[in-house]
Amino acid sequence: MPKPESFPIEKIFVPTKQKKALKPEIVGEIAESIMEIGQQEPISIRLDGDRLVLVEGLHRLEACKALGETTVIGVLVPAELAQRKPLLAERPEVEAERIKMARLKQLRLEKEAAEASMAALKGVTQTEAPRTRPTKGVRDNPKASPGRAEKSPPKTLSDWITQQKSSGGRY
Repeated sequence: MPKPESFPIEKIFVPTKQKKALKPEIVGEIAESIMEIGQQEPISIRLDGDRLVLVEGLHRLEACKALGETTVIGVLVPAELAQRKPLLAERPEVEAERIKMARLKQLRLEKEAAEASMAALKGVTQTEAPRTRPTKGVRDNPKASPGRAEKSPPKTLSDWITQQKSSGGRY
């Protein structure tokens, strides 16, 4: 690995394609970090004739510019290495993140399926359950007289009169 050295910021050319990926919020976060602990990771640049071309580290470069720095720490990489940068999908940390996200998606889908299954099961149980009626003679009305709620309703007028007499009621 080449040794990090200091390069003048104004001499570094940033390709248009890379400029489009610039995110100001990331530049701000990196600038704060550089103010607190300094630049920890060098940028990568390559020689193209007599000019320096940024290979990697756009946000670090822009953070140094924003802080008023005139130089940035970087490493000069050969053009061959700059062209053969590992694809994002080939990096192990990206693959680990992809696997983690796929697992989380699978767990979420399984949870949703289980919830839908339970909801469907509850719906079937509620529609197929036989209707139950309250026990004959028991009222749901809490204001009903307690003596009446425990006895069965009279079948005839004579039964009703007898029941009224025994409970001390008037007929």
